[in-house]
Amino acid sequence: MTPEQDKPRTALASARTNPFRRNRKVTPLAPEDAQRQGAISALAFQLLGGRDAALDFLNTEDTILSGRPIAVATRSDAGYASVERELRARSLVRDAPHGG
Repeated sequence: MTPEQDKPRTALASARTNPFRRNRKVTPLAPEDAQRQGAISALAFQLLGGRDAALDFLNTEDTILSGRPIAVATRSDAGYASVERELRARSLVRDAPHGG
């Protein structure tokens, strides 16, 4: 087969490939890490009152937790526990009745 005959096949094959997935070198999370990530996300959504507040908390660097809460909670059971404590403390402050 000549190089000219091979070009249409190459173009067709690359057209079917998802360009966002092709060069990914990310390994999937271990099942226990994925479970912690999902659990802390659901808890943040529930305690902080919705998606935007939960995403803001989980993805913003936190000096108390020494990192992004989503990463800290995903990494280990101890990290999950510390993020859960911080989440519960923040939800108590948010839900506290205001004087007036």
